[in-house]
Amino acid sequence: MSQMKVDEVLCINSSILIVYYTPEKCWQFRIISRTGGIFGEQKIYYSAAAALQTGLEWVREEA
Repeated sequence: MSQMKVDEVLCINSSILIVYYTPEKCWQFRIISRTGGIFGEQKIYYSAAAALQTGLEWVREEA
């Protein structure tokens, strides 16, 4: 079973941004859009701040 740690859950422009950590993929982010789509990428981020920053940029582009 995989261990996951959720670091941030933010609601921005009717979208939800989640920043989380798993031992296999380090820090990641996912965005749940206002229409229910889930977005992100399989890129590895080495800090929660880096994943958060990229996720915020994605949310701004979606708006």
